[in-house]
Amino acid sequence: MKQILLVEDDGMIASGLVYALEQDGYTVSHYTTVAEAKNAVSSKKFDLAILDMQLPDGTGFDVREKLTNMAIIYLTVVDDEGSIIKAFESGAHDYVTKPFRVRELLARVKRTLNTNNSTTSPSTLSIGDITIDVNAGKTYKNNAIIELTALEYRLLLILASHRGQTLSRTQILENIWDSAGSFVEDNTLTVYIKRLRKKLGASFIIETVRGIGYRVD
Repeated sequence: MKQILLVEDDGMIASGLVYALEQDGYTVSHYTTVAEAKNAVSSKKFDLAILDMQLPDGTGFDVREKLTNMAIIYLTVVDDEGSIIKAFESGAHDYVTKPFRVRELLARVKRTLNTNNSTTSPSTLSIGDITIDVNAGKTYKNNAIIELTALEYRLLLILASHRGQTLSRTQILENIWDSAGSFVEDNTLTVYIKRLRKKLGASFIIETVRGIGYRVD
């Protein structure tokens, strides 16, 4: 049975989520503060964390600092692009704005857990001088580590995993953001492609397929 960490200080939202999640077969541990959540993760293993961004003693990011190898979904009333980008760069798998439909959140929880638990990917991917250690989440160029943000790494991984295939911008965004991607402005992808090209150099060519998307050979 999957263990879910829920950190939410709104009692009505929390009680509804706990009930719905338990009805779907999950075990839920609910906390209302950063301090309580940090104490819990130090002694208990969870498969997924649902973190409210605004908490009485801090933010969801403060809880995130204590989490490793865990899927994360943020809940928040803030839906500006800067906050969304910051959330995904911190390692979030999904980002849900309030108010939300409980059944939709349950679907996102199921998808996130399925994605995070997938074991079909190879442990390493190599293209040219670039090697991606999938298990460690690190990227190397000629054995020297390349510092990438979480979003840059996720973008690199999806491109490398589909070597030789032309991926549409929508396909890439769906894989990066792990959601429908409708809240992401299209130029966000362009910015991250540019950053990746600069960091990886000529050894990893990301080809622009005009009118469609991108391709790596």
